[in-house]
Amino acid sequence: MRVICVDDEKLVLQYTLSLCDELPQIDETIGFSNADDALNYLKDNDADIALLDIDMPKMNGIQMAMRIKKMRPDTSIIFLTGYSQYAVEAFSLHASGYLLKPIGKKRLEEEIDYAIQNRTSESVSHIKVQTFGNFDVLVDGKVIAFNRSKAKELLAYLIDRQGRNVTRAEAFAILWEDGQYDRPMQKQLDVIIRSLRNTLDAYDINEILEVDRGQLRVNVQYLDCDLYRFLAGDLQAINSFRGEYMNSYSWAEFTEAYITQKAQSNL
Repeated sequence: MRVICVDDEKLVLQYTLSLCDELPQIDETIGFSNADDALNYLKDNDADIALLDIDMPKMNGIQMAMRIKKMRPDTSIIFLTGYSQYAVEAFSLHASGYLLKPIGKKRLEEEIDYAIQNRTSESVSHIKVQTFGNFDVLVDGKVIAFNRSKAKELLAYLIDRQGRNVTRAEAFAILWEDGQYDRPMQKQLDVIIRSLRNTLDAYDINEILEVDRGQLRVNVQYLDCDLYRFLAGDLQAINSFRGEYMNSYSWAEFTEAYITQKAQSNL
């Protein structure tokens, strides 16, 4: 594992590098005393973790983190600072950690371990579900293309229900709010369900959907979903919520109001 450290105070930088050298999790540590040199290095080299001092001249650590995330989105960020007031802004960038100076070996190791754990869980996530903002499903990092918009909406609703059973009549009422659930429309619902199953088959993820005795549900254990992680108290998911949930669907307003209230209670 490669770690870069960026701090304009050379004594602090050397101290941080020496702590990193003592950690068995880290194979290589490279130090920089200014942001420009570090960013130039990252143009041609990967880094698993970046330890960034926040209070630096010309380009501070927050600004640098934004540049790194555009250049190397898989790099985990851990901020180092002597000022606790930066914490909210730091975590809004989905930072993996935040350490107040002077840092100690134990706390540094804890943050490094946490960052490694997050990187590992993200790398093994085969199916990712994004519900904050617009709804999308990604398989190995690629967004699924649905043949029918209502098939996508049906899956969105099943994910919103968090693994609970949904009857065909309930699914119909969601997809066609003012429609009449007669025989022709039941057949139309069949078309939507079949389209959804065909799409999941095409991406080899049909295990996420269960259809049994006229009821549908998603198998949540196969999904890495921002909503589920938010409800479980995951700090990164909580910080990633910006008040928007499944923007395209009016029925999602109830869940949006609920998680908005939970997010405000965590402030």
